Amino acid sequence: MRQTYGGRRLQTCMQTRGALRRPAEPLASAAAAGLQGVLSATTGHCQPLFTALQRDLLAWYDRVRRVLPWRALPGEQADPYRVWLSEIMLQQTTVQAVIPYYARFLERFPTVEALALAPLEEVLPLWAGLGYYARARNLHACARELVAQHGGRFPRDLEALKALPGIGDYTAAAIAAIAFDQPAAPLDGNWERVVARLQAVTTPLPTAKPLLKAIADDLMPAARAGDFAQAVMDLGATVCTPTKPRCLLCPLQPHCKATAMGLAEALPARLPKAERPTRHGAVFHLWRADGAVLLNRRPPKGLLGGMMELPGTPWLTRAPDEVAWLAHAPARASWRRLPGTVGHTFTHFHLELGLYVAEHAATAHEVAGEARWVDPADLGKEALPSLMTKVLKRTLASF
Repeated sequence: MRQTYGGRRLQTCMQTRGALRRPAEPLASAAAAGLQGVLSATTGHCQPLFTALQRDLLAWYDRVRRVLPWRALPGEQADPYRVWLSEIMLQQTTVQAVIPYYARFLERFPTVEALALAPLEEVLPLWAGLGYYARARNLHACARELVAQHGGRFPRDLEALKALPGIGDYTAAAIAAIAFDQPAAPLDGNWERVVARLQAVTTPLPTAKPLLKAIADDLMPAARAGDFAQAVMDLGATVCTPTKPRCLLCPLQPHCKATAMGLAEALPARLPKAERPTRHGAVFHLWRADGAVLLNRRPPKGLLGGMMELPGTPWLTRAPDEVAWLAHAPARASWRRLPGTVGHTFTHFHLELGLYVAEHAATAHEVAGEARWVDPADLGKEALPSLMTKVLKRTLASF
């Protein structure tokens, strides 16, 4: 018998007294009861569709799955574009922070074709504040390659997905599983934590990543792979949390070695992180008599690539004296240093910026390169990273 479930057509069977019989109930309920199987094309034997662990987790997911704007409803086919967009946005960012960005981005670019046709300058402002801005540049490049090389369709093959700009092992697996129901395990932080606890893996991260990936791949079912992948994500986000895991409420408690050994909260183990170094710099808020502010666009590649900023100095490991800072000022003016600094922490270092403000007497001032004057009322439309938003809040308050 052929049934459709989770977006895939499966040849199913139920073995009773050595004979294959027509299932007396739909595939979903039969699978939940542990009776449903897949007919092997090579042996002709009826193989269990789900293990006990997979069955327990999927039954839990069917009851309490999170409703998220990018997630397909039960019985619906996931949209690969929405899966990809959400997964890129969710990297290093929380679900609650992403939701409003996702809604605005999808409203402006509802399809991969719409994103590909837009200039990068229209994409970056909608990403401003999310951080890790290389993601936005890669997102745009990926959309253009999808349209140019794949007719606007996402490939189903893992290696073909990984060949696209900005798509690595995790994102490729997430798209393959969630959008195309392929048994690929998207090993994010939630997956790592759940798998490490299930198997009581005490090897610290990141050393343990290859082992956890191998275990995760073995956990994936042949059917409902997308649901299973998202079930692990939901479990890690709501039950198997980094601190104080709710083991008594966990559907996988009977299968969890860490819980049995009393190690759940201690796993996954991690190597000590190196202390972040501190860098120092200065920025210059120059305004004209008409109120316009001078902004500069950063180089397209590198940290905060392509984003807008107040002109500033290089970021150095040691802060020089004020004369050295002022040598980088964008114009000759009566610069006034504001008290204190603005701090911002990046992945690999912490930054402290000194703040200088000055008024340029002329209403017109020639600027070079990517610099331009911006009306203060239009600052919200610019691709300003959160660092510059903090800086401008301080400098504008000083006038």
